[in-house]
Amino acid sequence: AFHKIKKRGESRDLSTRHIMINKLYEKVVRFIKEEYKFIILCLVILIVGLFPLPIRLYMGGGIINLEDRIEIENEYKENGSFNLAYVRESRATIPTYLLSFVTNWDRVKISDVKLDENDNTKDMWKREQLYLKEASDNAIINAYKLAGEKIAINKEVFQILYIDLKAETNLMIGDEIISIDGNVINNYDDIGNVVANKNIGDKVNILINRDDKEKECYAIIKDYDGEKKIGISMLKLYDYDIERDIDLKFSNREGGSSGGFMLSLAIYNRLIEKDITKGLKIVGTGTIDSLGNVGEIGGVKYKLKGAVKNKADIFFVPEANYLEAMNEKDEHGYKIDIVKVYTLKDAINYLESR
Repeated sequence: AFHKIKKRGESRDLSTRHIMINKLYEKVVRFIKEEYKFIILCLVILIVGLFPLPIRLYMGGGIINLEDRIEIENEYKENGSFNLAYVRESRATIPTYLLSFVTNWDRVKISDVKLDENDNTKDMWKREQLYLKEASDNAIINAYKLAGEKIAINKEVFQILYIDLKAETNLMIGDEIISIDGNVINNYDDIGNVVANKNIGDKVNILINRDDKEKECYAIIKDYDGEKKIGISMLKLYDYDIERDIDLKFSNREGGSSGGFMLSLAIYNRLIEKDITKGLKIVGTGTIDSLGNVGEIGGVKYKLKGAVKNKADIFFVPEANYLEAMNEKDEHGYKIDIVKVYTLKDAINYLESR
């Protein structure tokens, strides 16, 4: 008897649920019929708002405080701050495109942005991370040397940065070249010497390191404007030993070379006892090479705008970008000290003399 009563209760519950679902369905259908114009309008607004236009918007810049990005054994801390400058940009939609006319954002057609013809998003991002690694290596080497710290360069490391469309190879961007046809690669000339002794159409065997594993690859010698090449270009990194360990904390979403100069300046200050920030907020931009030379960058006016917005005291800029930065300062009446630098040593001398 108990079993039969339980079954009847379940049947009543199912029937009640079925009635409730039907009522809900009827309400939804009624709402759609009565408010269909409003629903269509919302969908149109949503689609229009999200639809990307063939335009990039440049919206000024921002800064990244390097305080938590650098950790060095027995380091000294700064009272002020060293900051990287960066450019904010995004793909335009109709609402943001219209907004750009009242915010002074710059609009650039995507077709006007020069990209390598065989670039794709994945390869571009790998390349940006390689540029960051190059900048980090050069920053560490320069800072340690100027601070009088012991650093020993063991060897140069060559990683593939570009692969030409004409190239016949199974190499990939980021591969570290170890040897070609058994010849160990220690510098750029080593590759040229191996290729010079080959004929057009010859196949060379290339030992590489990919994801910490050695792998045999190949490339075919081809004619590039009368020169024998395998159709790749490389980036030079370094294998080195240092006494005071350093850890640079960049995320997988960060890349590029334009922060190298400021990174080297911040590392240098952590290695020496005297604090050259003197309590100032210091922002800057520029690449750095292995000899400490500060190189030209793009988007300086946006980076300057970000420094001003964040109330920086000093804006370091490569000599090649100085005139553009000064014109921007004069045009907008920015209250900030703009200092041009040729080398890392220039920036250190300037801060020490303040």
